Amino acid sequence: MNEQTDQPAIVGLTGGIGSGKSTVARLFGDLGVHWVDADQVAREVVEPGTPALRQIEAHFGTGILNPDGTLDRAQLRTVVFDHPDQRLWLEKLLHPVIREELVRQLRPAGYPLPYALLVSPLLLETDQQAVCDRVLVVDVPETVQIDRTVIRDGNPRDQVERIMAAQISREDRCARADMIINNNRPIADTARQVAEVHRRFLNELPRVPR
Repeated sequence: MNEQTDQPAIVGLTGGIGSGKSTVARLFGDLGVHWVDADQVAREVVEPGTPALRQIEAHFGTGILNPDGTLDRAQLRTVVFDHPDQRLWLEKLLHPVIREELVRQLRPAGYPLPYALLVSPLLLETDQQAVCDRVLVVDVPETVQIDRTVIRDGNPRDQVERIMAAQISREDRCARADMIINNNRPIADTARQVAEVHRRFLNELPRVPR
């Protein structure tokens, strides 16, 4: 029998594309909060040699790979956005693998705080929310999401709008949040909000047996 051990509560940090999730996560990190980026984990589980990448190559063909054997993420993104059935196939493959690795990384040995952050753009669209004790949403107006992403990534405006359409709506995301951080303000104000949320979580979130 496996003995239960006290683990930090998991706060899911999410928001639409261009909302500034990474900025907010780094502000929590400055306060000593451990955080795991689901996008980074999603890249790690398809590195060369992983079972997931072998299955993707078998399904889509070698054209989905870069010359060095890494996944051509831009090509894959184009394929799945143009073919919803292929997107569903990919999600069915990757979501359980990503979730397992996320949970592993969210339990660092010797971590003293009562909570850790799972940073994920698709937290509410996938089963990742099932591992979370709280949901924290980073919110900005949709026009700000588009403008920031076009500038940051150089993607065409219509592609950004398609990505947003594949995500949960801003209204639904905020309705499902336990707390919301408004990131359409100067960074100093965002930092103030993060500090307030951090104090609340320290008081409200006990370590829980898992």
